[in-house]
Amino acid sequence: MFEPLLANSTGLLWHAIPIILAISLVYGATRHELLKPILWHTYHTAVWIVGFMLIIVAILAVVSWFV
Repeated sequence: MFEPLLANSTGLLWHAIPIILAISLVYGATRHELLKPILWHTYHTAVWIVGFMLIIVAILAVVSWFV
């Protein structure tokens, strides 16, 4: 089902990008001291967070479709 109010709030999703990057960077920096491992860990953590968020969105979309 299409929600017009949800379509207006997609601009808020752009705020997730810097938050995800900041969280991933800080988490990677707490695990490593060299730049290359920090960036590698940052990438993997960001992918994990985005994947988790997509799974939650998919679950919520399926639930809202059945309700």
